[in-house]
Amino acid sequence: MSRSTTALFVGLVLGLTAAFGTFGSFMIVLVFGAIGLLIGRALDGKLDVQSLIGRATEKR
Repeated sequence: MSRSTTALFVGLVLGLTAAFGTFGSFMIVLVFGAIGLLIGRALDGKLDVQSLIGRATEKR
């Protein structure tokens, strides 16, 4: 299992723990899952964080 998959599951579990309930809870789980996936992608080297930061600073 890759780091991306592991981080996605960790994010989902944290989201479920934080949320437990209604549609708002579902949205919280979705956000935590996406954050976990992004962190896992960055750790695997499949997401270039420097380019994302560079794009954000160029627009200012």
